[in-house]
Amino acid sequence: MAATSVLDQIVDTARYPLADPNGEAWRAAVAHARAELADGGCTVLREFIRPELIETLRAEGEAMAPDAHYQVERVNAYNIPLDTELPEDHPGRIVLERGNAFVPRDRIPVGALIHRLYTSELFQRFVADCFGLAELHEFADPLAGLCLNVVAPGMSHPWHFDTNEFTVSMLTQPAETGGVFEYCPDIRSPHAEQFDDVRDVLTGSGARLVRRLELRPGDLQLFQGRFSLHRVSPVEGGTSRHSAIFAYTDRPGVIGTVERTRQLFGRVLPDHLAAAADAVRGDRLLD
Repeated sequence: MAATSVLDQIVDTARYPLADPNGEAWRAAVAHARAELADGGCTVLREFIRPELIETLRAEGEAMAPDAHYQVERVNAYNIPLDTELPEDHPGRIVLERGNAFVPRDRIPVGALIHRLYTSELFQRFVADCFGLAELHEFADPLAGLCLNVVAPGMSHPWHFDTNEFTVSMLTQPAETGGVFEYCPDIRSPHAEQFDDVRDVLTGSGARLVRRLELRPGDLQLFQGRFSLHRVSPVEGGTSRHSAIFAYTDRPGVIGTVERTRQLFGRVLPDHLAAAADAVRGDRLLD
C-alpha cells in the first residue's frame, strides 16, 4: 500500500496534511511542534487520528492488553539495579513501585493502527522534522521499539527517564480517574545529571519542576524523555489506561539494556545479550 494511502486512512489529513512534506500546512505543524519542544521538551498534536477510528484504536488496544507482562516491581528512576553502590543521598537510592505493564512489539499485530503508523516512512519523516532531525530510526529493540503501555486501576508508571532520546506516544484508552502524564522538562542534560532536582521531585518537594498534561485518545505526543523525568500518576476507577509508545532514535542500532528489558517484558532475547557488551549510547548518563 502506498505510503500516502496509509496516512490518509489513519491520520486526520484535513488537520495534518502529511502527504505534502513541502507544503505550507506541514511547515506550520512542524514549526509549532518545534517551538513547544524547545520550550518544554513536549508537544501534543491534538486529534491526530481520524475521529471515526478512535473506537477502533481503543478496541485494538483492549484486545492486545492481555499480552502485557504484569509484574509489580521495586525500581528506581534510573532503572538500574537497586543494589548498585551509590552515595547515601543519591536519588537512585529512592525506591519506587512500578505497576504498569507493556505489550511488546512482537505481540502487536502488523495490521493494527499503531503498527501501521509506526512503520510509515512519511510519518517517520514528519516526526523527524518536528524534532529538527535529518532522519529518525525505529528503535532496533525487538521488544521495546513499539509497545502498548497498560496501567491498571491502583497502579502507576513511576518517575523515570527514557533510554531513547525521542519518544512518540498516543493515548488509546484513558483511565476513569487519574492516570495523568506528569513531567519535568529538561531536568537534566547530556552533561549534567542534576541529582538535587531529581531528588526533590522524587521526595515530593519539587512541585515547582513538574508540569501536568491532559491527553485524549488519538492525540499524538512528542516528548524528549531522555532528559525529562516523567511518570503516569496512579490510575483510579474501573478502566485501565492504555497508550501506544512509538520509540525512535536519531541513530541506528539502539537496543535496551538487559536489566531494563527484563524489568519491562519479563524476558530478554539474543539481541539484548549481544548488544550488552557494545551498547549504542549518545551520552554517559546513568540510564
